Amino acid sequence: MYQTILIALALDQGHAPRAFEVARRLKAADGKIVALHVIDRIPNFASLYLAAEQTPDSAEKIVQAARQAILDRIGEPQDAEVVVLSGHPGRTVTDHAGKIGADCIIAGSHKPNLTEFFLGSTAARIMRYAKCSVHILR
Repeated sequence: MYQTILIALALDQGHAPRAFEVARRLKAADGKIVALHVIDRIPNFASLYLAAEQTPDSAEKIVQAARQAILDRIGEPQDAEVVVLSGHPGRTVTDHAGKIGADCIIAGSHKPNLTEFFLGSTAARIMRYAKCSVHILR
């Protein structure tokens, strides 16, 4: 049983319901679940094209929209904290796991295509760099 489980959520994947089911089974009675979605940073060259559309509260609106998308998908979890951060997904997940003292990360994986064998997927990066147990869902 794990004390702190971090679920790495991707809004373009459909693993959330199953990830919560697995987390609840693996969590100790007094443990906690943290559901994390990472918003990938917009590259500097692309932000030049978007500058006209950005307002001072654009980043906060994006975070709130991501949080709402998670809640729409899974409902308001009574036993989990929902966190939305910005950064490189693989690195941000493992950094946040270390910050909160997670002893297990649950992440979904999809069937890789040729480019991911060379570049690596987020799930592969989490597996490679996490300092705790990792449970990958297919």
